[in-house]
Amino acid sequence: MDLTNKIMNGTFGALWVNNQKWIDIKSFEAKATANYEDVKISEKLGSSRKYMGYDGAGSITTHKIYSRGAKLVAEGFKTGIMPEIKMISKLDDPAAFGAERVVYTGVTFDEVTLAKFENATPGEEELAFKFEEYEFKDLV
Repeated sequence: MDLTNKIMNGTFGALWVNNQKWIDIKSFEAKATANYEDVKISEKLGSSRKYMGYDGAGSITTHKIYSRGAKLVAEGFKTGIMPEIKMISKLDDPAAFGAERVVYTGVTFDEVTLAKFENATPGEEELAFKFEEYEFKDLV
């Protein structure tokens, strides 16, 4: 069986931030990275590792149509009152075996770009974020 047409195409990716669909998404990535502590065990020359939790982080790149970062967190940076943020990513290529959906909660943004432009270049905005929890809602 040739699975070439089942490879998921990122063009069918979507993102919702606080229940608002962001239609200007260029790219999205979220990762959970394991944290381990090295443990030395008697009579064992190799190091063992104890799982201690994970860190969730990612990035969003949008076409510069809206002031996404400024609207979402810039005021919180100045006032110290940060908004509660929940995101849902979805990849649903109609030629693939199904959709993949992930919910991210406890989302915080690390920075906001106040201004960025370059001659003869379409504008984009990059938003780095971290998250506390994630849950798969659909898997392929």
